[in-house]
Amino acid sequence: MTLFRLAFLSLKSRGMTVGLTILAIALSVVLFLGVEKLRTGARASFTDTISDTDLIMGARSGSVQLLLYSVFRIGNATNNVTWESFQDIASRPEVSWAVPISLGDSHRQFRVMGTTPAYFERYRYRGGRPLAFQQGRVMADLFDAVVGADVAEQLGYVVEDPIIVAHGLASFSEHEDTPFRISGILEKTGTPVDRTVIVSLEAIEAIHVDWQSGAQKPGAPTPVDRLREMNLRPKAITAAMLGVESPLQIFTVQRAINEYPEEPLLAVLPGVALQELWGIVGIAETALVGVSAMVVVTALMGMSAMILSGLNARRREMAILRAMGAGPWAVVALLMIEAILMGAVGAATGVVLLYLGLAAIQPWLDYTYGLFIPITALSAREGLLLVAVLAASALVSLLPAVRAYRMSLADGMMIKM
Repeated sequence: MTLFRLAFLSLKSRGMTVGLTILAIALSVVLFLGVEKLRTGARASFTDTISDTDLIMGARSGSVQLLLYSVFRIGNATNNVTWESFQDIASRPEVSWAVPISLGDSHRQFRVMGTTPAYFERYRYRGGRPLAFQQGRVMADLFDAVVGADVAEQLGYVVEDPIIVAHGLASFSEHEDTPFRISGILEKTGTPVDRTVIVSLEAIEAIHVDWQSGAQKPGAPTPVDRLREMNLRPKAITAAMLGVESPLQIFTVQRAINEYPEEPLLAVLPGVALQELWGIVGIAETALVGVSAMVVVTALMGMSAMILSGLNARRREMAILRAMGAGPWAVVALLMIEAILMGAVGAATGVVLLYLGLAAIQPWLDYTYGLFIPITALSAREGLLLVAVLAASALVSLLPAVRAYRMSLADGMMIKM
């Protein structure tokens, strides 16, 4: 207790330099734990892009490619799935529900997706949250469209605004003769839905009636009234979301789809494919953790340098302690206790600043980037990181502690001038 009291009084007498050192440690801990929180939050937000969907089905390619174009709207499918094959799979007794997806067109760089009203009921994200409307409703007319929050915000759309869909991606060919009307705007989700224009499958067929092989047929376009009377059953879809009656039947359905004899198909488990994709894009998290760890090491080295630089001014203090009978380990322990106290106060301050920062920026991160970071207690891993900071504080104090002991032996009671 005497050593702790001496260490506390010594630190108090050097308040300015000690305070700056503690602040540096606190900021490094904020960065270190903040990166850890961001890393885990980013992984959770990424894997929660789609939930409560058992399988995603598409033309045979790769699991990551299927996930990219069906969920993230990145890239294109290698082939389509015929409507007959989709109906055959959807009618299996093990399949509880099936939602088709048709991709290919765009609107001012935003992907257009054709689907059924069931998509708004079955799509879930972030642990089972359903889609919600901030304005309007689901498509009721053939040429109704529902837009994501980012589409509406960036293009300034409101309900009832007209929009024109372009043929393909980054195309100058537009379906001007079949304009859509916005019937609803979705709430922000932080998923690719925010950047999607959603229409019905029948609408996708209708706008392509006068198109063949990627080009518009010559002649007058089919009147809209005539399109409404036509049989607009899809010929093919891009992918489908599937729900299975029982979790025990998921692999049975997956195997049946992967071995489907009529055409080459692929079914993937979204969670497994998301983990595989994260393994590709999540390499940067290792670099972030490494950089933040180096910041902590730099702060601790600065603390060691501060203690070393102050040893000359503390020669008499060390000599007096030795003269009063303090053993060699007492001098070493004193400086180690000082370092541990600074590390502990810095780490505690860093944790407080971290949670204050999270409380301030959590809504902004969620709304702007779709990155939801829950404010929870420190995990076991994060607790171990704090323990490691304290252990490193004791470790970096060894050099100045040993040097102080040797100086006190050499100097005796006199300070060399």
